[in-house]
Amino acid sequence: MKFFVDTAEIKDIKELAATGLLDGVTTNPSLIAKSGRDFLEVTKEICSIVDGPVSAEVIALDHEGMMREAEILRKIADNVCIKVPLTIDGLKTCKALTSDGTKVNVTLCFSANQALLAAKAGASFISPFIGRHDDNGFDGMDLIRDIRLIYDNYAYETEILAASIRHGVHVLECARIGADVMTAPPAVIKGLVKHVLTDKGIEGFMADWAKTGQSL
Repeated sequence: MKFFVDTAEIKDIKELAATGLLDGVTTNPSLIAKSGRDFLEVTKEICSIVDGPVSAEVIALDHEGMMREAEILRKIADNVCIKVPLTIDGLKTCKALTSDGTKVNVTLCFSANQALLAAKAGASFISPFIGRHDDNGFDGMDLIRDIRLIYDNYAYETEILAASIRHGVHVLECARIGADVMTAPPAVIKGLVKHVLTDKGIEGFMADWAKTGQSL
């Protein structure tokens, strides 16, 4: 499974990229606003740090506006992936862009039927929102399972990009089901390395080493 980080904070992206764990980055207007930086400037810097796809979201809600903004965004770098909402205009934009060779991430997916439409429109990625789905009384993992089944039934090449990841259990379940990608905040990704027995093991090794009086 590919790991994307969901942030616009350069420090966090550089830290994760240095580990070799990072396959891409997802951003949205809220994350860009939180960074306090210019949209185009921060997107360009992110694209220079990672080789994989960097999702940059359009702001317009109409097809013409989305296409106009996409033209600006895809000139930033070759690895920009245009992010569009799952609406009729978003799907129309997705079809136009992917037909022209541009990667597109269709976001705000909350049903398998929506995911089916995105695949038919040629989406590179579909972003089902697990955490938000759970928040509204549904099972986000059931959504991932349904999309995986449908995509496999028809051999769709659209990658399932599990989003709104809240914790490590979400990551584990997505990997079990077969999501192609997961995107999560930096803290969630870094938290995956943590285990109480790992910490205890290191503590024990260090204590035993100290008793030898040696150094390297």
